[in-house]
Amino acid sequence: MPDAGSVPGDAAPAASAPAPAPAAPVSGAGVWEELVTAALLGTDRRTPPGGEAGPGAAAALLDAAAAETVRRRAGLRPARAARRPDPAPEDSRPPLPDAAARRLTMLLTDRPGAAGGGRRGSAPDLMELLPQWLATANARGFAAPPQALPALLDAARGRTDLRPAALTFAGPRALWLARLNPDWRFALRATPGGGQALPGTDATERVRRLWDEGLFAERVALLASLRARDPAGARELLDSTWSTERAEDRLMFLDSLRTGLAPADEPFLEQALADRSRNVRATAAELLSALPESALAARMAARAATSVSLDRTLDPAAIVVEAPHECDAGMERDGVVAKPPAGRGERSWWFGQLVEAAPLATWPARLAGRSAEEIVALPVSDGWQSELHAAWCRAAVRQRDGAWARALLGAPTAPEAGGPGAVSLAERAKLLGTLGAGERAEWVAGFIATHGLSEAFQLLGMCGVPWATPLGRAVVDALDIARDAGSYPWSFSGVMGLAERCLDPSEAGRLDGLLAIPDESEDASPGAGGYWAEAFQRLVTTLRLRAAMAEELRAG
Repeated sequence: MPDAGSVPGDAAPAASAPAPAPAAPVSGAGVWEELVTAALLGTDRRTPPGGEAGPGAAAALLDAAAAETVRRRAGLRPARAARRPDPAPEDSRPPLPDAAARRLTMLLTDRPGAAGGGRRGSAPDLMELLPQWLATANARGFAAPPQALPALLDAARGRTDLRPAALTFAGPRALWLARLNPDWRFALRATPGGGQALPGTDATERVRRLWDEGLFAERVALLASLRARDPAGARELLDSTWSTERAEDRLMFLDSLRTGLAPADEPFLEQALADRSRNVRATAAELLSALPESALAARMAARAATSVSLDRTLDPAAIVVEAPHECDAGMERDGVVAKPPAGRGERSWWFGQLVEAAPLATWPARLAGRSAEEIVALPVSDGWQSELHAAWCRAAVRQRDGAWARALLGAPTAPEAGGPGAVSLAERAKLLGTLGAGERAEWVAGFIATHGLSEAFQLLGMCGVPWATPLGRAVVDALDIARDAGSYPWSFSGVMGLAERCLDPSEAGRLDGLLAIPDESEDASPGAGGYWAEAFQRLVTTLRLRAAMAEELRAG
């Protein structure tokens, strides 16, 4: 028992958990930080400011936090009022017809998704129709509805392929919005002067200031715009600062000279051949080789001619190739890359570059006056044919030579799908790009009729929209043949997707006979007929939707 003079509190305390830290005084400074600390540590370890330890500490903490939040908000000092933005500029173009405006809203809000089991279903993919809708609206000269601009800019932000058409349609108000929202700054980068109007041809001082002080993206856009309307002025502007630019910037600026490339650019490009950057030298050489009358083209022609000759002693006469044995300093200065990629021999690598850069007019004179078709038909000795023809393909594309492109493509009905000269689908597609739209469509239609769709996807991508009637019907006939063969339609999903966007909408009525589920043969893939009927239904629905879209835009 304790002594009479003692009190219970004098007894030694029993072992227990440490007592909570004392509450911090409630004051304006640091109260919020104390509340946050108590919440993080827990009220059993830290008593909230102004509260007491015990079961009610947690509720007291929440009450104190709520009161402190109100106090902090009420105590905020009003900030200085920001300057009101200037009003959005006017857009003088005519407004969209009401039906077309509603259609645009549908296109922008569509969120396509695969149907159950990975099937697309029969509903059109509206977002894939947006580029075509924008192209038609821009051709008609309509202005974008102001309320649609945020969604339009968001769509363009997510898809770079939409940006040129979307920004053209959005007009000056898109730039006004882009200055207020960092997410849309791409619109400013795509416009010279960060969204300001391009200085006029008489505003030399403003052009100079933008070129000297602008951001890199602004300078690229400015140079491209000037090049489109004043090629010589753009070249002179670039020449004025060329020696002080970074190598990667020089490369981007040099690429702008592709627009309006002309013999007057040759002196500047010859100067760039001595650049310290290998990539700049290679680009300059490529541009010079696209000028058949340039000194570089003449030098490359002389080198290539010494490597290719006609042996008349053979029966029939054949082309003989003697590839260069070294890559000298002159060749390197003219853009020949000395080190081949992995798996390529040095001599064939150098030879291909020489032939690619030589003017195609070199070869009739070198090969006894033969035409391009006759030259391509000549046998080539010692296994050099694929290398020589591939280099001629690249030369025809670079020099935009339709005669050589036709010779290398050959007849679309030839037994070999590659034709006499092209070595890949990619080469064939590039060669088609040198031909007119009508000839291109006719050639691809003949190719599909002979070889089917398995190799036609890249070729179809080179054809104008809407597809010419013979091409569209060749595609539909080939799809019908594939359906009758019992294969699944997703083997042709890429072509079917192109048909939805590129087939002439007037063909929709002709496809009604393909909507029924066909009888399946014993060797057909299970359920393939139903899948094909669904795919053709989607195609017809999309074509009719495109026809309605065009009619809505014509209504204005």
